[in-house]
Amino acid sequence: MANLKELRGRIKSVASIAQITGAMEMVASMKLRKVQTKAQAFAPYTAEIRDMIFRIAAKVAGEEDVPLFQVRDVKTVGVFVISSDRGLCGSYNSNLLSALRKKIDALKAEGKQVKFWVYGRKGYAWLQRRGFDVERFFVEPALDKADFASAKLVAQELVDAFTSGQVDEMCMFTTRFQSMVKFVPTDATFLPIKTIAVGDDAEQQKMELDFLIEPDATTVFNSLMPRYLETVVFDAMLQALTSEHASRRMAMKGATDAAGRMQKDLKKIYNRARQESITKELLDIVGGASAVS
Repeated sequence: MANLKELRGRIKSVASIAQITGAMEMVASMKLRKVQTKAQAFAPYTAEIRDMIFRIAAKVAGEEDVPLFQVRDVKTVGVFVISSDRGLCGSYNSNLLSALRKKIDALKAEGKQVKFWVYGRKGYAWLQRRGFDVERFFVEPALDKADFASAKLVAQELVDAFTSGQVDEMCMFTTRFQSMVKFVPTDATFLPIKTIAVGDDAEQQKMELDFLIEPDATTVFNSLMPRYLETVVFDAMLQALTSEHASRRMAMKGATDAAGRMQKDLKKIYNRARQESITKELLDIVGGASAVS
């Protein structure tokens, strides 16, 4: 009977766990839809500012006049890492940090120094445990409450680190959302900017401008680039947050399904044990009756 009591307790515990993970799956699904809506609403703004930059790029004199484009001899690399603040999101953090570990090893093998800027407690704790110095840990607001103002602050920190010579190259290490079941750790160069050609290099993409530029193209371009970098950072934060919620949704769904299967298996064991107990009691009764007669 003690065994039956133990099985009843386990069945009840598994049912409670399934209820909790099911609720967490629903919460993750709602947050995922909210972040996806925000990302979709932000996409036209990103496309518009990028198109404007491409159109002005050919009017800029050259790379020597745009400091965010100047390539240096790389001795120190800055890495901006976006991880999650909480766990229970499957392999989201482990995949990201495993890829980061390989990047750090590769940079150190080349004799380069690495400095870190981090958004997300999991990434910060991982770096601290391994003895890496973090130049800036962005604590507030939490990533799931971060807005464009937060991205602006982060972008300014990264730009200042590059322009001041603190780092010779700034990379962004985050997770890109590709589908509901696929999220890819991504390493992208943030500074210097290499995805946009300026000056003579941009002649093949030169376009006629339908607006006037004052005081001159280079001044406007240098003022516009930080705004563009802010959109890049905010987009990366939205992508990371979307990937986190999608991964947590998958993890909680898997846990709920596993709990359901475990509950069925435990009920089978319980019913078998209960039947054995009833059979044993009947045998005892029949044996006692036979002995009396």
